[in-house]
Amino acid sequence: MVVAVDQVTKLLAEQRLEPGQRVDVLGDVLGLTLYYNSGAAFGLGTTLTPFISSFAVVACVVMVVALTRTTRPAWGLALGLLLGGALGNLTDRLLRPPGVGRGEVVDFFQLPSFPIFNVADICVVTGACLVVLLSLRDVPFRDPLPAAPPTADTAGGADGPGREP
Repeated sequence: MVVAVDQVTKLLAEQRLEPGQRVDVLGDVLGLTLYYNSGAAFGLGTTLTPFISSFAVVACVVMVVALTRTTRPAWGLALGLLLGGALGNLTDRLLRPPGVGRGEVVDFFQLPSFPIFNVADICVVTGACLVVLLSLRDVPFRDPLPAAPPTADTAGGADGPGREP
């Protein structure tokens, strides 16, 4: 769902916005500005796009494995947001110009004194904050395993609990 919302909003931004021209949504607080980002977060590492793409692939695999192992809904939500956001931006890097693994990410949300970002970025940040919160609150990643049924040794011997031989 995250990837679909991310890609649809990017498509709409490309169809309705001109690169570099801000459209105010909430005055100076929120605007829309189409920007193509070849780097990582905050436009850093613009020459490292192939490395960023490779790292994103590895991160997605790790998150998929983690999602299959967690039994806690809160952890599933956090990891799902991280995975969806990573896949949204990875889709851009793989399918957009200038080429596979070097594609530019479409960004369009603009806040004052903050880099331009997209839905995938919102999901990555929200998922990361949830991971930190869950970790700080010691929320287990998995439900505890059920206790083993009592055996003859732990149930008081062959004669049953509480009986003397």
